[in-house]
Order: sequence, then C-alpha cells, then structure tokens
Amino acid sequence: MPVGQDAIQRDLDKLEKWACVNLMRYKVLHAGQGNPCYQFGLGDEVIETSPEEKDLGVLVDEKLDTRHQCVLAAQKVSHTLGCIKRSVASRAREVILSLCSALLRPHLESYVQLWSPQYKKDMELLEQVRRRATKMIRGLEHLSSKERLRELGLFSLEKRRLWGDLIAAFQYLKGSHRKDKENIFSRACCDMTRSNIFKLREGRFRLDRRNKFFTMNVVKHCHRLSREVVEAPSLETFRPGWMELCAIWSG
Repeated sequence: MPVGQDAIQRDLDKLEKWACVNLMRYKVLHAGQGNPCYQFGLGDEVIETSPEEKDLGVLVDEKLDTRHQCVLAAQKVSHTLGCIKRSVASRAREVILSLCSALLRPHLESYVQLWSPQYKKDMELLEQVRRRATKMIRGLEHLSSKERLRELGLFSLEKRRLWGDLIAAFQYLKGSHRKDKENIFSRACCDMTRSNIFKLREGRFRLDRRNKFFTMNVVKHCHRLSREVVEAPSLETFRPGWMELCAIWSG
C-alpha cells in the first residue's frame, strides 16, 4: 500500500548515512500478487530489485515458492552422499547412519519450518536422496524403501517434518520461545470437554500457498493429538505420545 511504501522509504532515508559508512548494500524483493513494485531509493541511487534472495540459508523468491530451495537441498545432499561413497569403505549400519545424521540431515531439515516442501514432486525429490543413503547400508539393498526405514527404526522425511512442526508448536504454546505480546497462533473458542486445551483457530485464505505455511499447516495436526498428549507438562513427556501417534499415522 502507498502508506507502507512511504514508511519504508522514510526508514531508508534515515539509514543512508549509516549504509554509506558501513558499505551496506540493499536489494528489494517484491512479493505477493498485484504488488505495484514501488521503486525505493537510497540517497540518489535507486535500489536494485531481485527476484530471489537468500536469508539465513533459506532461498526466498518473489512468489514465496520453496521449489528452488528443495532443489538446492537435494543437490547438496547428493554431492555429500557422493563424497561418502568415494571416501568411506565401510557400509556398516552404525557408520552410515552416523554419517547421514551428521552430514546429510542438516541440509534436509535446517530451517525446514520456513521452506517445508509444498508439492509432492518436491517431497519425492528429497525422499529420493534419502533412499539412496539408506540403500548404501550393507544387507538392506534388497529391501524396499519403506522396509529399510522400518528396519532402521526411522521415519520418512515427511513424518520428521511433521514431528518437528508439532514440537515447535508445543514449545511455543508452552511459552518457551514466545516474546512479550507475541502471538503467531489464534486460540479457538471451544467449550467441548473432550477437546484439548490448545484448540487453535484454522484460518481461511484465498491462496493455497498460504495454507502451507507452518503457522497454518500445523493447526490441523495439532487437533488430531489427544488431550493427554497436548497437555503434557514437558517436551520429554510429549515426545512418547507423539511418537506413538506418528507410528499409527505412518501406515
């Protein structure tokens, strides 16, 4: 909106001297449909626009699409997996699992609440790389991907993302990561005695992509949790109940 654009420009005018002293460069990322793509300036120069930028390792584009981020994550894991194949002779279960946990998992799960795959094609791309890693383990080559995960006691990446989302939501609702007056979830008014105390309001949005955001996607899964699991006093007591539910959902 014009009011917001003027406010941003006033802030940039205040930062002009500081940016020159600290050699700070800015770029503009226009997001959202119908964005008028207002031209911002810093002093006498017009700030360059960019279709995508990386923030804290997460690639964000003007459409808020995570597809490119999924491709980059899969490429990094594939390169690392190739290095493991060439440099590690052992194919023992404990060796491969330790390497996957230390070298592969961070690329697949770092900041995943911000760039969780939105489409089945992207989910399959990440799962495909994971399957290649588990297939390296000696004695499991002939098993299917689901059988390998079951044999190793592992969940799929989709279940691990859901696990991480629910843990993050649980910690937030318990006040672990909440700042004063901060509220990213809306509580639903519910007087049903069998409903858990953390019943959240489900939002409705015109764009399907918005429904994929962490704050929206996690709500429907929170509602599936039992009252005993949600009202767990600590994360240590929350985990066993969630693990049991995840085993049921993984069928």
